[in-house]
Amino acid sequence: MLKTTASSLTRIVFVTTVLLPWHATAQTTSTGSAAATQTVPATTATTASRTTKGTTGRWTDQDYRLGAGDKLRVEVYKQEQFSQSLQIRPDGKITLTLIGDVPAAGLTPLELRDKLTAALKEYINNPVVTVIVQDAIAAQITVIGDVRSQGPQVLNGSVTMLQALAKAGGPGEFADKKNIHILRTNGSRTETIPFNYKQALKGEIEPVYLQPGDTIVVP
Repeated sequence: MLKTTASSLTRIVFVTTVLLPWHATAQTTSTGSAAATQTVPATTATTASRTTKGTTGRWTDQDYRLGAGDKLRVEVYKQEQFSQSLQIRPDGKITLTLIGDVPAAGLTPLELRDKLTAALKEYINNPVVTVIVQDAIAAQITVIGDVRSQGPQVLNGSVTMLQALAKAGGPGEFADKKNIHILRTNGSRTETIPFNYKQALKGEIEPVYLQPGDTIVVP
């Protein structure tokens, strides 16, 4: 099979649409086993992450986890037949020319880039792959239980529990405000994170930051 030769430099660019102004443009390049990460200063804000960084920690740029519904653009340098726009299906996979189905949900853009690079080596020598997140649809949380407005909320930047509950209209009159909790999926397990609303209002606990995929339960 005829193979083409490209630079050994592989890079990933993470961008978002104006509908999600809280995303930063982060670029990672790697040569061989060495990797260097640079966050490019821009007018956009920082990127959210779906990985757990502690219940009170903010998100970082490089750890955003892809999810079903996210819209991607895969570019392969000088290989237009492999470059295409994609959306992660409900089963968590994407389909690329010749390669076929590739699991994408749960991966960082960097991890997906590496997986695609490895798969393309069957057809291209040293492929240069760029993965662009054009629309992070999966970046939302859900509020359920005794609140005025249940349902999903899009995360626009770093959002705390108090902010999300306020957007949902606050806990109801008979809500158990001391035993609110977050359900957070971490791989194959679900973590329960307690939250005392009354203590938070008094500033007695550290702010609790939400992550994409979180579910707030107000009993």
